[in-house]
Amino acid sequence: MSDCKTYYLTTPIYYVNDVPHIGHAYTTIIADTIARYSRLKGIDTFFLTGTDEHGQKIEEAARKRGKTPKEYADEISAKFKALWDEFEISYDKFIRTTDPEHIKGVQKAFLEMYKKGDIYKDYYEGHYCVSCESFVAPSQLVNDELCPDCGKPTRIIKEESYFFKLSKYQDQILKWLKEEKPILPESRANEVIRFVEEGLKDLSITRTSFEWGIKLPKEINDPKHVIYVWLDALFNYLTALGYGSEDESMIKKYWPAKLHIVGKDILKFHAVYWPAFLMSIGYELPKKIAAHGWWTRDGEKMSKSKGNVINPKEVADAYGIENFRYFMLREVPFGADGDFSEKALIDRINNDLGNDLGNLLNRIIGMAYKYFDGKVSSKDIEKYYSNELNEAREIIKNIEEKYLWKMQTHKFLEELWKILSIGNKAIDTYKPWELMKNNEEDKAMALIGLIANLLAMVAVYLHAVMPKTTSKISDALGFEINTKSFKAINEGKLLDDFVIKKIPPLFPKIEKPLMKKEEVKKEPENIITIDEFFKVELKVGEVVEAEEVKKSKKLLRLQVDLGEEKPRQIIAGIKEYYKPEELVGTQVCVVSNLKPAKLMGMMSEGMLLAAKDESGLSLIRPEKKKKTGTPIK
Repeated sequence: MSDCKTYYLTTPIYYVNDVPHIGHAYTTIIADTIARYSRLKGIDTFFLTGTDEHGQKIEEAARKRGKTPKEYADEISAKFKALWDEFEISYDKFIRTTDPEHIKGVQKAFLEMYKKGDIYKDYYEGHYCVSCESFVAPSQLVNDELCPDCGKPTRIIKEESYFFKLSKYQDQILKWLKEEKPILPESRANEVIRFVEEGLKDLSITRTSFEWGIKLPKEINDPKHVIYVWLDALFNYLTALGYGSEDESMIKKYWPAKLHIVGKDILKFHAVYWPAFLMSIGYELPKKIAAHGWWTRDGEKMSKSKGNVINPKEVADAYGIENFRYFMLREVPFGADGDFSEKALIDRINNDLGNDLGNLLNRIIGMAYKYFDGKVSSKDIEKYYSNELNEAREIIKNIEEKYLWKMQTHKFLEELWKILSIGNKAIDTYKPWELMKNNEEDKAMALIGLIANLLAMVAVYLHAVMPKTTSKISDALGFEINTKSFKAINEGKLLDDFVIKKIPPLFPKIEKPLMKKEEVKKEPENIITIDEFFKVELKVGEVVEAEEVKKSKKLLRLQVDLGEEKPRQIIAGIKEYYKPEELVGTQVCVVSNLKPAKLMGMMSEGMLLAAKDESGLSLIRPEKKKKTGTPIK
């Protein structure tokens, strides 16, 4: 990175199926920190974020809310942009996949790949997860139907589709993954490599079962297809730079991307599908793809039903956005799952920020005014405290390459805090109050100068994480944080003599939790969605035969006509309440798509609906006689 002239980095474009949560904030704060640091070094930086707005899930979510897909996407996308603006995220472009320029670029890419022979038409039949917008191989299903990523039921879909020849690029992708080592942290690379080594299958990239998406290029003349969401979404990284337009100067300047930051759940799409698409259209591959973990709350997975989903704006409003930024970047190693607790946040603010950083600044402000009318000089630091100064310089010499560019922000901050420890330890070791008593004023002034320079080092390197806080520190220390001062600190230059400014404490101690505790009405744990409910098929049936099951006190064996070729056998536990002869010729309500099961060695092909209370059990029946097989809605 030291010889890098331009730096292009991206967050994922966030899917507009819901409002921003802490995971979105974490990704964006990391990206913002890297972008700010890159600019501070003097690198020409372009930082992209935005929203992903097409697909079946958006179409269905909009329908449920009585909106058009575009109206719904506009509403949620605006919430993301408003939050990033409130958080002062320093993005250079906010892209939306509904932007006309993006649509044009995706259609251009599709046509190029089609003309190259990398796209062909066929039929696809398989399990599709609406939530993840992806097809799932049968071998990856959980319990034969659940998506392995989100745990939700998949749907079996058979439809005409255009396919991308992903298998064609298997060897090239594998070579790239092994030789270039683009994945951060490196521990995540093995799972992607294994996925590729198991064999890549051609990828379905269009759908016909919904309309909310980008249409195929008019040259292909197949209007019923829309481009599958992942091909659409991934190309935002190029269309944001002008791919598909007449002016591609931004692509020449910034491509390839130096860094894509993503969540671990979408690493496969970025490290396998995206490079294959780029290979197909002849573009360089990204340099690094960094995949972070997920966040829990107080050790529990976040969910709306538990009422423990973290709204990042609420945290920032209560504790301050910069304190929140520091906590997020310091608390968890990049790539690992993190846990948010208000107690841990308060501890970080009070101890790391308040005691270690804020109190060190307060101590030298107090000493400078007590002994030297606020004057601070760096003149004799090398003479008296070269060991401490060199130790701090050694830390900043390695901190960037070892930690920051590898996304290990927790280690980056941990190393910075070692510099603060050097300062606090120096005060306790050399005791400036005793130096003054012993008429060693030069040594006392040099000690205050040492602490000021250590704080300056920390402020400059911390600036990308906490820009407003560090600007207050640098102002108190008589300098401005910019590319010039960054280079000066890097070169080992010390602060000019200055008069330190008195400023209020930066981190007032937090005595109790500040976030409002909302009373959340918990939904029952067994609650299901409307989609799950509609998977249950209920039909009216007529009992044509009934007999007792010998050796059973509860079971009757029924033959029930559901309007099918032959009656179904249903084993029902109603013997204590009904005699077989009472049931023959009567109608019942049946769960007709229940998986068959054996009861006492006999196959049961459905279940009767009944109600039971203290007075006994009653079968649920139609009020008026209905045709057998009539669906119950």
